[in-house]
Amino acid sequence: MNNELKGLYAALLVPFDEHGQVKEEGLRQIVRNAIDVQKLDGLYVNGSSGENFLMNTTQKKEVFRIAKDEAKDAINLIAQVGSLDLNEAIELGKYATELGYDALSAVTPFYYPFTFEEIRDYYFKIIEATNNKMIIYSIPGLTGVNISIQQFESLFENKNIIGVKYTAPDFYLLERLRKAFPDKLIFSGFDEMLVQAAISGVDGAIGSTYNVNGVRARETFEAAQNGDIARAYELQHETNDIIEAVLKMGLYPTLKAFLTEKGIDTGLPKAPFHPFDEKHRPELKAIVEKYNL
Repeated sequence: MNNELKGLYAALLVPFDEHGQVKEEGLRQIVRNAIDVQKLDGLYVNGSSGENFLMNTTQKKEVFRIAKDEAKDAINLIAQVGSLDLNEAIELGKYATELGYDALSAVTPFYYPFTFEEIRDYYFKIIEATNNKMIIYSIPGLTGVNISIQQFESLFENKNIIGVKYTAPDFYLLERLRKAFPDKLIFSGFDEMLVQAAISGVDGAIGSTYNVNGVRARETFEAAQNGDIARAYELQHETNDIIEAVLKMGLYPTLKAFLTEKGIDTGLPKAPFHPFDEKHRPELKAIVEKYNL
């Protein structure tokens, strides 16, 4: 197993200006916060939380470059390169590999009803072109793609596929995966289910709220791993109170608004997302104070 890649990762947020361009200094500040304040093990770059699917290829490369330049080797970096355009996925995979990213990840192809064989070939072609490690990004709630235990076995036959970012509520399948593939990395992708995932034996977690709540997530994860389930659930209850409030106010705009409270220039979400509604600012400040964010 690639033990050096275990741990907690922020699904990196990306700041944009009013024209939808990446704000470099703000992005550097977000990276530094993840390293210096949240004390995370890694960053998952250009995933859903980075509004990746709203960016063009040039912008995605810019984010990869800035994140690596700021983080250097202080933290693990996983590059999400998945795209409906296989040529773009390969181009991004080669670019991130040349930059020195520790592994690639790719969301399953979505929207069209691809066969499993087509999905498998998509991963194998990215790996063949980049010769980098690959972490499957399974998020059936957004892609509509459910991967069975037999299909995971077929994917894992490729030695470069080292694990999965598992963002699904099926804990039976998670248990089956853990038992069947003890040497593959499994990252939980649901922040609100971190306790249950930790009990199920995941190797780490990747989450958007870890940009602001990474310290509590670490304590939660370690408490669950060490068998202090009561403490782990106490912390998870706090986290889920935060998550409920964030979802009510708008996920990505609100997470960025939390960071602006720390003086970080998170800019704006990328259109068609709306900016944070300032009428919620008092509620947000109250959450920051109550939960020491």
